[in-house]
Amino acid sequence: MNQLNHPFHLVNMSPWPLASALGAFTITSGLVKWFHTFDPSLFFFGLFSACLVSYQWWRDITREGTLQGFHSLKVNFGLRWGMILFIVSEVFFFVSFFWAFFHSSLSPNIEVGAIWPPVGIQGFNPFQVPLLNTSILLASGVTITWAHHGLMENNFDQCRQGLLVTIILGVYFTFLQGLEYMEASFSIADSIYGSTFFVATGFHGLHVLIGTTFLTICLLRHLQCHFSSEHHFGFEAAAWYWHFVDVVWLFLYVSIYWWGE
Repeated sequence: MNQLNHPFHLVNMSPWPLASALGAFTITSGLVKWFHTFDPSLFFFGLFSACLVSYQWWRDITREGTLQGFHSLKVNFGLRWGMILFIVSEVFFFVSFFWAFFHSSLSPNIEVGAIWPPVGIQGFNPFQVPLLNTSILLASGVTITWAHHGLMENNFDQCRQGLLVTIILGVYFTFLQGLEYMEASFSIADSIYGSTFFVATGFHGLHVLIGTTFLTICLLRHLQCHFSSEHHFGFEAAAWYWHFVDVVWLFLYVSIYWWGE
């Protein structure tokens, strides 16, 4: 049971950490099975179970922070630092991809023809769809800031409109990136260029999907009046994550699409 004679929130026993770990294990096993037997059934089962567990875990956390009042100032401070450290870990996650890209592009070995891009690779024009996607993400950074300021000023409509526009821009970005992948003249198996391109931009695309889901949850919570001008860390965490996604894309655009071309 939670003791109320201290400023911290002692979390009750919950099945969701174990259930989410099992879901992640099932997803990984399903991917291995899919690659070897071309049967995606286990992967989709694991994905469904992970989504189901995530929904119930988020539901419990929303209740704790909104209805039960467990997220005090002390707990809020800890949550902020937790989100900051998580974003820092994500930064180093992408640093590894940039490291691999620049290691291969600044000193291309004989296996790729000693030139960059490698022989036979036709990259994307950086001033077409990639530039459009850059404009979309920069615009989304403006709209999420607009929504945040609307929330801090107790302007319900501006926050709702800003969140909705940001989500639409995120979905539009994902749609354009999917079309770009379909039109690519190379695959992930085409030398180190294809590997670094699809792994780096693909993981960024995954982060855009996660961020869009994060913002969609925030919009649903906002419509139910879960946030106030003083108590809205869930929204702030989503905004920080989205700005991180924007900044990573700028580095991807400049290095892989523009300079790497």
